[in-house]
Amino acid sequence: MRSAALAVVLSCGAVPAAAQGIDGQVGRFYESDGWTVYRLGMSRPFVGPLSTTVHGDYMRRVGGADGAFAGLGFDVTAFRGAGAGPYLVAGVGAGLGSPHSQSYSSTWTSWAAGGGYELEPASFLRFGAEGRWREISLDRRRGFELTAGFSIHLGGGRKPAGVPAPTSAEAAPSEPAPGPPTSPATPRIATPAARLADSVIATATEAMGRPYQYGGTGSDGDGFDCSGLIQYAYGRHGITLPRRSADQAREGRKVAKRMGTLLPGDLLTFSNRGGPVTHVGMYIGEGRFIHSATRGVQVSTLSAEDPYGHWWYVRWVGVRRILR
Repeated sequence: MRSAALAVVLSCGAVPAAAQGIDGQVGRFYESDGWTVYRLGMSRPFVGPLSTTVHGDYMRRVGGADGAFAGLGFDVTAFRGAGAGPYLVAGVGAGLGSPHSQSYSSTWTSWAAGGGYELEPASFLRFGAEGRWREISLDRRRGFELTAGFSIHLGGGRKPAGVPAPTSAEAAPSEPAPGPPTSPATPRIATPAARLADSVIATATEAMGRPYQYGGTGSDGDGFDCSGLIQYAYGRHGITLPRRSADQAREGRKVAKRMGTLLPGDLLTFSNRGGPVTHVGMYIGEGRFIHSATRGVQVSTLSAEDPYGHWWYVRWVGVRRILR
């Protein structure tokens, strides 16, 4: 177990400071008489639907027989972390071990690929099960691996490249002012609702660069989750919205889901797999919206061509007009 603990420490130390969560798994590697698998690591978003995990691994023979492996692994997952549902996983690993003793005298490498399914009982917590086909180089061991585990998310998303940091009263005063425009380039009638929408958008853009934080409402200079940002921006101008994204998606009135019908200030709703709403953002004009996602408060584009914008475009399910 000392080797396993060392592997875990090394794994955690290898992850950048912007790590998004702690993952733990326990399971069985069905090879020979079977091996009990323990895995602990840290994960973070990478790009689009992809995320990465660096973890420490420890395996020992079932029943207390001699034989153990310890080492480090690196996984890439697709479609994991955007709500409950299935995902894909592939990974590699390496370390020391022995199939018949506790000597850790031989080196080994491995690869594995498979899929999993997660449930999300709370915004910061997920539980899931994962199945992989695994091959280990030492003695050419191969078999099916089944694990169950948890993921606790810590927030701390990285600042998007090229996006200025916040300058609101809660932010550090030395940071530069945000740069994205807060209204569309095309003229529109300066109705009271339009002027209020501009003010709400300006409040949201003041939070640019704040980290994503599950349950975050921006209090005391902290980060936001998606619905926390929307509630905060509207609330600063006397408009009270519910706390949860699914409840916000029932506010105001429904607007047709077409780019030509959108107005700045409209609430955009998203669903990871076409079911209940799992994410919200605020339209700011010119096909763009502001929201808080894994990379913090940011401006994204609804676009079928742009790689990151396409990720949101295909998950866009509705529009709610809060300001009539």
